[in-house]
Amino acid sequence: MDIFAAIREATADMRGKINLMLGRGIVSKVNDAGAIQVIRGKLMDGEDYDQMERVQQYGFTSVPKAGAEFLSTFIGGNRDHSVIVAVDDRRFRLRGLQDGEMAIYDDQGQKVHLTRNGIVIDGGGKPITIQNTPEVDMTTPLVKMSGDLQVAGNISADGDISDHGNKKMAAMRAIYNAHDHSNPEGGRVGKDQGQM
Repeated sequence: MDIFAAIREATADMRGKINLMLGRGIVSKVNDAGAIQVIRGKLMDGEDYDQMERVQQYGFTSVPKAGAEFLSTFIGGNRDHSVIVAVDDRRFRLRGLQDGEMAIYDDQGQKVHLTRNGIVIDGGGKPITIQNTPEVDMTTPLVKMSGDLQVAGNISADGDISDHGNKKMAAMRAIYNAHDHSNPEGGRVGKDQGQM
């Protein structure tokens, strides 16, 4: 027996376990009710697994749709203990990002995209809700909105307020406070008692 044959024979069991340590598959169903997410899926070689634990990064969680692809590891090559370490879905993955960019996204077109030029939040045609916060502090020099603004509480401004004709509220207030009422019979009646 030559040396290579002896090595192959001596390492056959180890090589077999290494070959069994990884598997690629397709998600069939997801159970997100427990402390760790459990996925049912089918490996590319036809093996069907019902209770594969999915390890996710702390602070990030998702529920993949049926048809998503996964990479699973089998601890020690034991096909009875599968742990999913990555899930991707080429149907919905954002494409064309530049080097260094990242995004979170879903299958409905909602996304938060950290671009090279700033952060883009796309609601995918759905409302965006900020809740359970006593204050939203926006210390940016300019906030633009293209829709209507509805506020349930008071509005206060440290600066002036302008309308669509660029008429400033301070200027309108000055005109109102300085105006006189006239009597239809002739003559001046005077100013309003209350100032704006």
